[in-house]
Amino acid sequence: MGKGYVPNSIDRARDELFSHIRRCGVLEAEDEQRAEWFDDTIGFLGERYPELTPDELGQLRTIGERYCAPAIPHGGNGAAETSTAEESAQGVAEAEEVVDSGEVSAV
Repeated sequence: MGKGYVPNSIDRARDELFSHIRRCGVLEAEDEQRAEWFDDTIGFLGERYPELTPDELGQLRTIGERYCAPAIPHGGNGAAETSTAEESAQGVAEAEEVVDSGEVSAV
């Protein structure tokens, strides 16, 4: 019986970031409040995961900010709402691929 995938630090930090985003209400925050929240949260994650480089922390911030400002709003109630849970999951998976590939530059 082989060992399963063991997430590395950036995977754990990314999962924690998304968990914080969903729990804290930053999705409804004004831009200034959101920027301050990301400053604080990425700083916290940097302390919690000291092995992460500044570039990796920048990548986390970028995917978190993209998640908070999607092209199609989260939980929209308008007739133009076309996003499904599957499409939302695909968007998160694509953002994670960007982090995994290292294509995002630091903020």
